[in-house]
Amino acid sequence: MSKVGRHLKVNSGDSLTVTDPKKEVGNQEGVNPMTPRDGLGVLHLFCKPSVGFDKEAFLAACKGFREEGLILVTFGVLGHKADAGVMAVAADFLRLRTLQSEIQRSGLEVVDSYVSMTEVSEYAANVPEDQRRLRLYPKRLPPKGSSTICFYPMSKRRNVDQNWYQLPYQERERLMFEHGASGRKFAGRIVQLVTGSAGVDDWEWGVTLFAERPDDLKAVVYTMRYDEASAVYAEFGKFYMGVLLEPEQLAEQIGR
Repeated sequence: MSKVGRHLKVNSGDSLTVTDPKKEVGNQEGVNPMTPRDGLGVLHLFCKPSVGFDKEAFLAACKGFREEGLILVTFGVLGHKADAGVMAVAADFLRLRTLQSEIQRSGLEVVDSYVSMTEVSEYAANVPEDQRRLRLYPKRLPPKGSSTICFYPMSKRRNVDQNWYQLPYQERERLMFEHGASGRKFAGRIVQLVTGSAGVDDWEWGVTLFAERPDDLKAVVYTMRYDEASAVYAEFGKFYMGVLLEPEQLAEQIGR
């Protein structure tokens, strides 16, 4: 167990156990202030190796994180923006910060990053409880059968004639339902995790897509951009695309 703080552990089932009963959410006495009231913290790191990259130190950091029952996804980034990607999911934000330090000490330079939290959209308030918990506490990442990953941040526009936040709730709900219907056409090919970042990073959401094949990433984003919620009201940041690799494979790819 980490010495820097107590945190929730994700088990193989769709449930969470608490490493210390005194830290349970709802028990205000002794609650860990580094954890969200609901959901988990999500940290995306995009890195390039320095001359002194220490493969064993990197692998030890990844192994230690996973041995605590926490979710860690590693991938090789294509293109010039980065070489290595790490997606970490944990309730304890201090544990996420410690992982970042361990990765940096291994000789990986963080050239970009994103901080967010799992959430249930206000337009999905009536989903069944099991689906709600799965959105707040994902039990398996990457999903089985995935080969590639894409991450990008996004926000809703506030232009004078395109202000998402001045639309009535019913209209926003209608537009999001249409947007979701487009995405569901890719069931079995794409698994999407949308995490909230208002107040914690530069954009309002982070979107992580796991795909069965690389072209599925292009197809789903292209298709959904025609929806009014996206075409009229959405703005996007940088896109990062990578191939999913185990830490050992990634270390071999980027090692000098």
